Amino acid sequence: MSGTLFPKGGPNPAGAYFTGQSYLSPLSKAGVQIFNVTFEPGCRNFWHIHHAKSGGGQILLCTSGRGWYQEWEREPQELHFGDVVNIPPEVKHWHGAAKDSEFVHVAVEVPGEDYSTQWCEPVSDEEYSKLP
Repeated sequence: MSGTLFPKGGPNPAGAYFTGQSYLSPLSKAGVQIFNVTFEPGCRNFWHIHHAKSGGGQILLCTSGRGWYQEWEREPQELHFGDVVNIPPEVKHWHGAAKDSEFVHVAVEVPGEDYSTQWCEPVSDEEYSKLP
């Protein structure tokens, strides 16, 4: 997609936890880890949880395209340029592109004590196909 704010980067090293192709460009690892993440149309990550004893979580800054964010047992939220998603620690969720649009967001990893990401099951094709 032309005119993106940050570089697309290379294939996402966490690609084993994605359905479809995503790309990752590290923007900063000094103090706060910040990444530009590009999802090809239809690409989404698996359900996952950002764990932390204190602090932690993630912030998504949507910069291009159309995508989705969903917390476990909640309705999905459509995402567009300029949307901001604050994801608290310990919340099971997924995010990714719409079926017909590339989607780009900047992911800010909120520093936390004993921070880790637990990858869970994929978002099923059945669940995903219900999204407009």
